[in-house]
Amino acid sequence: MHADLLFTNGPVLTPGGRTATAVAVTGDRITAVGHDEVRELAGPRTQVVDLAGRLLLPGFQDAHVHPVPAGLELTQCDLTRARTAKDTLAAVRAYADAHPEREWITGGGWSMEAFEGGTPTKELLDSVVPDRLVYLPNRDHHGAWVNSRALQLAGITRDMPDPVDGRIERDASGEPAGTLQEGAMQLVGRLTPPATRADRLAALLHAQRHLHSLGITAWQDALVGEFLGMDDPSDAYLAAARDGSLTARVVGALWWDRERGAEQIPELVERRAALSHGRFRAGSVKLMLDGVAETGTAALLDPYLDKCGCATANRGTSFIDPDHLPKYVTELDALGFQCHFHALGDRAVRNALDAVAAARAVNGPSDTRPHLAHLQVVHPDDVARFARLGAVANIQPLWAAHEPQMDELTIPFLGPERALWQYPFGALLRSGATLAAGSDWPVSSPDPFQGIHVAVNRVEPGGDGPVFLPGERLGLAEALTAYTAGSAYANHLDDTGRVAAGALADLVVLDRDPFAGPPEEIAETRVALTYVGGAGVYAAQEA
Repeated sequence: MHADLLFTNGPVLTPGGRTATAVAVTGDRITAVGHDEVRELAGPRTQVVDLAGRLLLPGFQDAHVHPVPAGLELTQCDLTRARTAKDTLAAVRAYADAHPEREWITGGGWSMEAFEGGTPTKELLDSVVPDRLVYLPNRDHHGAWVNSRALQLAGITRDMPDPVDGRIERDASGEPAGTLQEGAMQLVGRLTPPATRADRLAALLHAQRHLHSLGITAWQDALVGEFLGMDDPSDAYLAAARDGSLTARVVGALWWDRERGAEQIPELVERRAALSHGRFRAGSVKLMLDGVAETGTAALLDPYLDKCGCATANRGTSFIDPDHLPKYVTELDALGFQCHFHALGDRAVRNALDAVAAARAVNGPSDTRPHLAHLQVVHPDDVARFARLGAVANIQPLWAAHEPQMDELTIPFLGPERALWQYPFGALLRSGATLAAGSDWPVSSPDPFQGIHVAVNRVEPGGDGPVFLPGERLGLAEALTAYTAGSAYANHLDDTGRVAAGALADLVVLDRDPFAGPPEEIAETRVALTYVGGAGVYAAQEA
């Protein structure tokens, strides 16, 4: 039979390396991988793509991403491009001036390093938007910036205690300063106007187009549910899956309500059945164990340090009781759920691994493929446990570099020893762990080559500063594998993630062969063509 689609004049990245130059696709699957002999499958209706030396590889998969909030933020007050306090305030003012009809100014994505201590004040926001309500989550969405009117509407005063899962930043006099951390975000976030069903669907499709343009053919949505004022994207996924507009393959990680316990598990079972349709499957559960290091909420085994380098009383926050976590994970595992952990500090990582070990002890081996995302600080004693337990290391490589948030808001408060335990990609790989990769977009760029650049160089794209823990670098092939086969494994998409006969034809053509250039230029790589199941979903204009 003639092929429907034929790629020639490779290279082609196969599981064995760049070992082929031609690929044939019939229907939605790869039917042949090889060299000149594959060209014999060309017929009068075969679409032939001349790679002309550009690399063909499996479609990228983002193992931890939030497309619907990202798509919504792109249509609101988008602060992701501002790097200074002045630029951030100018962007807020410009958005407010352009939308005088909006009672609330929402959006977000501001950088903590733009403000002293990572905590901007209400007075700064009041100076540009004094007469309306403002709620702007930061880049990592673990904190929000609000103005005086929003604080007043929420009834947040000096006498209000901090919620158990968050913190109200206060000035020297004890008054609310204007930044809300973790669970405290909800005090204002719950008052913001919700997006409509149409808004959520439009945001999903907008985000999908962007992700396809980056070569991403599948992903795991790391939060399907309601959380701190964020909309539940499940209705958007279900609508897109039913009408065929969901062209990506998506796994939804159902949100574990951290204020409840095992009584919510039957509801998760019902949601899994109700939401799984077409290319959307809700077979994972997201358990957020801790916060982030920059705000002192990542859960650590030993205390954070203060500015003078002395130990404090703060070891971070455990959002789910570690004593109960093993029971929850064991029950979820027995029901066939994958557990997707947010585990950033070394105590959270250990708690997650202990819970997986408990599930293994009770249930025996399973194919649920639990994975731990972020892994900023991993105690050396826990590195080898990933492979032993069959827990996937879900890395966000773009964060593993020297930049102001790392150098000013993290390393001084971890101290020199723990700073060396950050983002141990190389150690995890050498220990036998399976690496998956993701972006956490809109927290950071969803472009895989931005993350791959840092995974290989441990320097930010365009940066020329010191290498961040060079012993933890990955090779280019290893980083690409994490973003393809590794994430496909985490997503239970076993027919994807590789260029091999019989696999689904989820494929990407680059604008070059990054193996042929220096590592310092990896981030300059762009996507020319993206295919899902043999169907084109993106083509660059010059392609």
